[in-house]
Amino acid sequence: MDKPLINIEDLEYIEFGKGDKFLASRAEVSTKIGAEKLGYGVVRLQPGKRAWPYHSHYVVEEFFFIIDGEGTLRHADEEYPIRKGDFICSPPDPDQPHQIINTSDKDLIYIALSSGEQTDVFLYPDSGKYGVWHGKTRDTRDPGSFLVFARKETAVDYWDGEAED
Repeated sequence: MDKPLINIEDLEYIEFGKGDKFLASRAEVSTKIGAEKLGYGVVRLQPGKRAWPYHSHYVVEEFFFIIDGEGTLRHADEEYPIRKGDFICSPPDPDQPHQIINTSDKDLIYIALSSGEQTDVFLYPDSGKYGVWHGKTRDTRDPGSFLVFARKETAVDYWDGEAED
């Protein structure tokens, strides 16, 4: 970190996604300016796209602020129109899944902020999977990070694979 600030004009975006629905560009902000307890960045969605699947958290709280554009917020099985200037809260509650979708014909740009816990459990209602994460990064190549996705119906018993002496 060189200084405790960065201008939105100086952010570097990295594109990610999968298939036709998921495509976004995200600029990391928090690590660039020395944040320790919050994670935040700026997300840019092209028309018709989503950054992440519909999901909820058990531990991490998320906040979004719409910088520019319009779209739709899916939240707890409801849909809400969103636009420039909107504040959005997604508390750590498995019954409050959320997803931002760009339903307009222009880019949708928003700040994504999350609490800095290093452990979380995620639920994905559309696909029926869950995820468990612990570590400083969500990079599966990071040896200090644990990240796994599965489905409940394929889970093993607590004693599975343990010695039966």
